[in-house]
Amino acid sequence: MKTYYLGLLVLILSSCGGGGSSDLESISPPETDNDDSYNETCIDTSRTGMKRCDLKHDNLDRYYYIYIPNNLNTNVSIPILFAFHGYGSSAMRHLSYTNYFLLADSNNFIVIYPQGATTATLSSHWNVGGWTSKSTINDLDFVDTIIRLVKDKIEIDETRIYSSGMSNGGYMGYHLACNLSSKFAAIASVTGSMTNGTYDDCNPIHPTPILQIHGLLDFVVPYDGNAGSKSIPDVINYWVNYNSCGDDPDTIIKYDNYSLVSYETYINCINNVNVKLILHPEMGHDWPTTQSYNVNASFEIWDFVSRYNIYGLIE
Repeated sequence: MKTYYLGLLVLILSSCGGGGSSDLESISPPETDNDDSYNETCIDTSRTGMKRCDLKHDNLDRYYYIYIPNNLNTNVSIPILFAFHGYGSSAMRHLSYTNYFLLADSNNFIVIYPQGATTATLSSHWNVGGWTSKSTINDLDFVDTIIRLVKDKIEIDETRIYSSGMSNGGYMGYHLACNLSSKFAAIASVTGSMTNGTYDDCNPIHPTPILQIHGLLDFVVPYDGNAGSKSIPDVINYWVNYNSCGDDPDTIIKYDNYSLVSYETYINCINNVNVKLILHPEMGHDWPTTQSYNVNASFEIWDFVSRYNIYGLIE
């Protein structure tokens, strides 16, 4: 596998910003829950189609935003895309730059922007271990609760629930793929990685499509990793091995304003899933857009994850 080196080891993660199984029969469909112990209140926001939903979870006040296109076709598959913000950030800030709304309108899916919790010792965050190890927040169950609440209101396609996220939100995607695998079909991480705890204890139950978008000049979540975070080659190798993909990726190099952006896709995986890495040599800890790095992260994410359901490639 081709690797790159920054030549610089960053030891402290800043708080800014942001062998798989081939037995299809072993993958049980997502369970149906009739737990009505969580009550929520949803109100309209200034954006048409978007509501804020508040609920009490583990005695904490939690909320999320849900965007439902006005032209949603309920006669066909309705996927869900979760969008997780970075450490110290917010759902509102995350939605402002990911701008999934037009994609949702034209591709008939729902977007959920959850808000991370804040405790006495941590900024808003997702509990993925590592630098969030002092957190007692049960974010896995919070996300699972949101899924239950949404499917009580809308007949979603439970085999097509996806995760995307920036930084700590990207870590959360991997945490879900490892610990709530029965619910998530594919995940995409932008400037995120896997904490040592997530990596060491990862226990997915189905081949999982993975998209990682990263910059070589990211010194917050370094490409080469640090004391609390796996390197991006380690992360990619884990999922390539788990999904039993071929060792050599299909590689496309795109020229962008004097930069060579690498698109590496590992193929021949179980259930025809893929593992893909988009690596930009001049990008830092950013969510790339066409204007900033000639990479539209939001488009790349939907284009990738939407090809799959929990059983693999959608034929």
